Amino acid sequence: MSESSSTPGRTVGVRDVAALAGVSRQTVSRVLNDHPDVAPETKARVLKAMHELGYRMNNAARALGTRRSRTLGVLASDALQYGPSRSIAAIENAARGAGYWVSTAFADAGDEKSVAAALEHLIAQGVEGIVVVAPHARTLHALDALRVSVPVLTLHSAGRGPRGLSVDQAAGARLAVAALADAGHRRIAHLAGPADWLEAESRAEGYAAELADRGFDAALVLVGDWTARSGYEATGAVLAAGVTGVFAANDQMALGLLGGLHEAGVAVPDEISIVGFDDVPDAAFYWPQLTTVRQDFEELARRAVASLIGEADAAASALAPIAPVLVPRRSVAPPPHA
Repeated sequence: MSESSSTPGRTVGVRDVAALAGVSRQTVSRVLNDHPDVAPETKARVLKAMHELGYRMNNAARALGTRRSRTLGVLASDALQYGPSRSIAAIENAARGAGYWVSTAFADAGDEKSVAAALEHLIAQGVEGIVVVAPHARTLHALDALRVSVPVLTLHSAGRGPRGLSVDQAAGARLAVAALADAGHRRIAHLAGPADWLEAESRAEGYAAELADRGFDAALVLVGDWTARSGYEATGAVLAAGVTGVFAANDQMALGLLGGLHEAGVAVPDEISIVGFDDVPDAAFYWPQLTTVRQDFEELARRAVASLIGEADAAASALAPIAPVLVPRRSVAPPPHA
C-alpha cells in the first residue's frame, strides 16, 4: 500500500491512484466515468489501485467534471410517520436499483428557511434531482417561493401541485367506506388525520363523497393525530354516537380504537366494524386482523426515481395516481341486528 493511503487524516485522491497504477490522472478519471476508450488491462490496474488505496468516489467532485453525480436528493419532514418513512426507504431501494445513491436532508415543514436550507444542502451535494416528501400544504407553499435548479417531485402531497406523485387517497377512502357500507352499515364514523396533512384532507373528502353517493349522512367525524393514543381517546365519542362502523384514516389510530373498544367491552366486529388505511406490516396481526387500504409505496418510489433520471416515458406516466387496494380481513362484519 502506498504511503499516501496510510497517512493519518489524508484523503486518497485521483493522483494517488494514478501513481500506484502507473497511469495518468486523465486515465483514472476515464475509468471512474466508465469511458469506453480505456483498455481492459489498464482499467483492471486502476481498479486494483483504487481497492488497495481505499479510494472513495467524491460524488460532488464527479458532478463538477461530468455533470452526473448519480445521486438523488430527498427532502423530508415528519419522517417518523409510517407513510413518509416507507417512502424514503423505497426511494433508496429504487435509486440503488437504478445505479444511483440518495442523499437525504430533513427540514421543518412549517419553516420556509429550513426548507430552503435543506434544498441548498442537497444541491451542494451535486444531486441530479430531488424528491420532496411533502405531506403538509405549508411545505408546498415554501417550495413555491423557491427557485430550484434541478428537477423536483413531491410525494405525499395528495397529488397537489404540478409535480405531485401520489396514491389516490380519496379513492382509498371510498374503498374503506364501501367495505363498511357493503357489509350493511349505515351509520359510519370517520377518525380523520390532522387537518394540516394533505392526505388526511383527501381521505376525509373520499369518506364524505362515498357516503353522499350512497345517500348516507356523516354520522361522526373526529380528528386524531395519527397516533394509537388518539384512536384510543376517540372511543368514548364513537360509542356515544351510536355508530356501527368506523373508517380510521390510518392503521395506528385504528389500533388505538380497537384497544379502547376492548376495554369498554365492545366486540369488534360483532358490535362495531373498523377499517384502517396504509396496511402497516402489523395490521395482519391486530386482534381482530384489520381490514385496511394498502398503498403501494414501492411503485410510488419507482415512478419518482424513473422520472428524475429521465427514463423513457417515465415523466408522462409518473403523475397518474396509483390505485390503492382494499385488504379485507376480520375487522368488518354486518352490523348487529342487520
